[in-house]
Parts: sequence; C-alpha cells; structure tokens
Amino acid sequence: MWLINEKGAKEFSGGKQDWAGAARIAKKCLSFRVDVEEEMVADDEISCYNCRYRRWTRRSFECCSSKRK
Repeated sequence: MWLINEKGAKEFSGGKQDWAGAARIAKKCLSFRVDVEEEMVADDEISCYNCRYRRWTRRSFECCSSKRK
C-alpha cells in the first residue's frame, strides 16, 4: 500500500480515493493520531486520510509518522 516517492518519502499507493484501504491501514497503525476536525476528510475517523501525520501530495499523501519528534 506504500510507494517511495521522488523525495524518498512513504506515499500511499491508493491515491486520494481509497477510503477503505486508508481506514484499514490506520486501524493497524500504532502511530495513528486523529487530526484536528477541520482537517478531517474521511467519514471513518480512523483513516490515514484523517491522520495528523498525513501530508497531502499531488497524487495522494505522505505518511510522516516516522518523522515525528
């Protein structure tokens, strides 16, 4: 479900519309943290699309959980 993009970052291969895939991954992710309400886009609260460590890209989003301080 992940690709390494041109910047060397982990990018979701499901794009911006794989709602079920993003929810499935988030439910297994130990780093998942729900983002602020204004940033939530998915109906399922627990979804990579709603994660505070998600950064949107042109095609999808990068998972930045490993970049946390």
